[in-house]
Amino acid sequence: MRIRIVDAFTDRPFAGNPAGVVLLESWPAEEWLRRVAAEVNLSETAFAVPLTGRDDADFALRWLTPTTEVELCGHATLATAHVLYTTGTAAGRVRFATRSGVVATEQGAGGAITLDFPAAPLTPVPAPPGLAGRLGAEPRAVYDTGPGLGDLLVELADEATVAGLDPRPEPHEKIIVTAPAAGPGAGYDFVSRCFFPGVGIAEDPVTGSAHTALGPLWAERTGRSRLTGRQLSARGGTVAVEVRGDRTLLSGTAVTVIEGELLAGPDQAVGSQST
Repeated sequence: MRIRIVDAFTDRPFAGNPAGVVLLESWPAEEWLRRVAAEVNLSETAFAVPLTGRDDADFALRWLTPTTEVELCGHATLATAHVLYTTGTAAGRVRFATRSGVVATEQGAGGAITLDFPAAPLTPVPAPPGLAGRLGAEPRAVYDTGPGLGDLLVELADEATVAGLDPRPEPHEKIIVTAPAAGPGAGYDFVSRCFFPGVGIAEDPVTGSAHTALGPLWAERTGRSRLTGRQLSARGGTVAVEVRGDRTLLSGTAVTVIEGELLAGPDQAVGSQST
């Protein structure tokens, strides 16, 4: 069984957000999925299974962190689509049945892949007690992103504040921070960083799903439906965003950096360990 590591939302290796990708013929035991994700030990590993008998989706897709399964993941979806397209397994518009409904991908003429995701609903909320102290910066606005994401979206003063954060979030928290770009010549419109200890990720390098909330926020602020976001992690990455009503289109490229054989297959017993 082949397993691949794909860097997503980047056009070069060792940047963007790496994701594991495993294409399966059918769903194995849940425990095996979790152990593979823990072994890969990236922010997410994606598992895809072809579907038959469904008119609305071509593959089932699940995303697992090293500790839990998540509702929505952009970079691992981009990575999966990249594998499907580059291996000739799929072409054109590909639809995935997920825990967040059906999402779709399509590859453009230049190689960029566009993800068609639901837009996250934003609800202004009071800042949780002690949030400014944990972030090391004073929030300008705070939003709940709804059950699909379950993240707290925090607007900060400026790009320099976002870049300079050294936060100490609570173990259960999932926080997106954002601010406008420092200037019009930056090549992007807004910046972000994502801290997700609540799902076992201290800081996510590039978070596609977060842009389903970031896109609508900055579209409303700027009056523009097409924007570019830059995630200011150590690896860094760029996400092109287009807001279309209750959908958010996210575009980027990906690079396969590792391809190998997964020797511990689903038929291998995983229920016991020697001590």
